[in-house]
Amino acid sequence: MADRDDRRVDRGDEGGDAPCWAHELETAVTPLGATGWDQLVHQLADAVLVANRAGTITYWNDAAERLFGWSAAEATGRRLDLIIPERFRARHWDGWTAAVAAGTTRYGATLLEVPASHRDGRPLSIAFSITLLRDRTGAVSHLVAVVRDDTQRWQQRRAGRRQLADRRAEEPSDPSRWGRRARAGLARSRWGSHRFVDDEP
Repeated sequence: MADRDDRRVDRGDEGGDAPCWAHELETAVTPLGATGWDQLVHQLADAVLVANRAGTITYWNDAAERLFGWSAAEATGRRLDLIIPERFRARHWDGWTAAVAAGTTRYGATLLEVPASHRDGRPLSIAFSITLLRDRTGAVSHLVAVVRDDTQRWQQRRAGRRQLADRRAEEPSDPSRWGRRARAGLARSRWGSHRFVDDEP
């Protein structure tokens, strides 16, 4: 998303007629309109998917098709189980139900990384944020996820942990060298503030 332009306008001539550039400014920021926004979201590099409060997919952009392998026509109308590995579904729906009932989520500003599944069955690791949409009564009506493929970074993380385990096995006489501080340093250098639900997708 483009950064906001926080430049301040010089208002030294307030009180008289509008400055000569005011009309040009107004026409320059004309909204995209419904068609423009639809095109924008469809063409985003990140996958965007929308589901209603029951977990049924109602929107699926082009990047979601590239990431998960399902076309919009195939995904729309189906539940999110389509992309959730079976062993994680109960945990997912527990969290989903709680977020819908409470009307809040901590993952509006914090990325959540979870395992996912591609159409061809291969495992994925995805990182995403959630936005809650509300109806006129204030109740949650839909959830919007903006998703990135994080599989490569997850594989690098797993490889790093394996290397750490191998080094610890090679030096049993000095366990402190590859102890808690080393593990914490590895996590900080590779993953920042991401929260991981599980190490296996």
